[in-house]
Amino acid sequence: KNPPAKIGGYQVTSARDYKLDTIRNMATGEIIETGLPKSNVLYYDLTDDAWLCVRPSGTEPKVKFYYGIKGTSLEDADEKSDKLGKEVLAMIDAML
Repeated sequence: KNPPAKIGGYQVTSARDYKLDTIRNMATGEIIETGLPKSNVLYYDLTDDAWLCVRPSGTEPKVKFYYGIKGTSLEDADEKSDKLGKEVLAMIDAML
């Protein structure tokens, strides 16, 4: 209902809720359909072509977080990945 505006050092540009079949443009508030089958998945498009996906496990009582980033080199991508990973873990710790 209230997608985050920022995740780590990245702005959230759009928030997809596959269970509700919605994609919300965070800048304009416009909501469109995903056009995909309903699934218990949240997906956040972030600035700099980064993304974060959250979904419950289908077999265990846990929530899974996936993310991706792009870098100008392998070293840059590794550094950005490490930083975003730590920021996501800190975000999870703050919710517990």
